[in-house]
Amino acid sequence: MKKKVMIVDDNKAMVNMLKEFLSSTKDLSVVKEAYNGGEAWEYLKDNFNEVDALLLDLVMPEKDGIYLLDKLKENKINIKTIVLTSYNEQETIRNISEYGVRYFMLKPFDLKELYKRIEDLLSPKTRESKILNIERNNTQVAITKVLHELGIPSHIKGYQYIRDAINLVYDDPSLIGGITKELYPEIGKKYGATVTRVERAIRHAIEVSWNRGDWDLMEEIFGHSVDIDRAKPTNSEFIVTIADKLRLDMLKIH
Repeated sequence: MKKKVMIVDDNKAMVNMLKEFLSSTKDLSVVKEAYNGGEAWEYLKDNFNEVDALLLDLVMPEKDGIYLLDKLKENKINIKTIVLTSYNEQETIRNISEYGVRYFMLKPFDLKELYKRIEDLLSPKTRESKILNIERNNTQVAITKVLHELGIPSHIKGYQYIRDAINLVYDDPSLIGGITKELYPEIGKKYGATVTRVERAIRHAIEVSWNRGDWDLMEEIFGHSVDIDRAKPTNSEFIVTIADKLRLDMLKIH
């Protein structure tokens, strides 16, 4: 039996895209769409048992996503929820964790990654605490944010490779000594790409960043590791420096 998903987002194009994608999967179906928090609450207050997972935007007209989370909490209705939003204020993310939200994904996101998150959310084997999940997704949000600010477009292959590389080095600093022999092969295996293609795609993404990114941010991040006026950072320098920066930023938050 397919698991039932409800989508709450004021962007009709987004809703239609998600509905089409989820309906094409073997184990998920969209049971209801709503375009603001008030409309969603009117349905959920009487039909919450019909929804296995909730995909929720935060910023919507009239009644927003926080309104819906408040109503669900007030009425002791627990629905497994993934927040999908372009709003990435860290304080808001921490506050959302108090509602029991399991995942926070920043737009634009990869549909296959969303599918994996929904599968994890609904899996009876999932035993991670909400705090661990929010912590991990804070990191994902931070990586996505800095890559966008550095001017790397999300549609090029190197973007996905760099994002995964930073995440892997963030989680396991020992990979710093094995960028070519360990990190690239792991990313290549995930995407069906050779080590050479992974290396070249990351190099291309860095070159794009150097031509269109935020120079003040580049100076802030890379100023002490490379000469910003003379040379672009190597792939390893780029990945490791951003991972280190994010690790320090997360320590400051806590």
